[in-house]
Amino acid sequence: MSNQDWRYDEDRLTLRQTCLSFLLKRYGGVKIEEVSYSTRDIYECVDTWISQGHGSAQGIDSYFTTYFANL
Repeated sequence: MSNQDWRYDEDRLTLRQTCLSFLLKRYGGVKIEEVSYSTRDIYECVDTWISQGHGSAQGIDSYFTTYFANL
């Protein structure tokens, strides 16, 4: 029995990096319509995205704006 968590296997870590890079470039440190997005929101979004089993970054932008950007 392995103690490896599937969320942190090599493929998921690469996906996590891709998602973080995309969201940080798009929303990190900027204000859009007077809303400032925190780095914490971005990291939590990516962690949730990966934990839900998504296999690609496709759709994370709309997921972030729907569930995390309005916090």
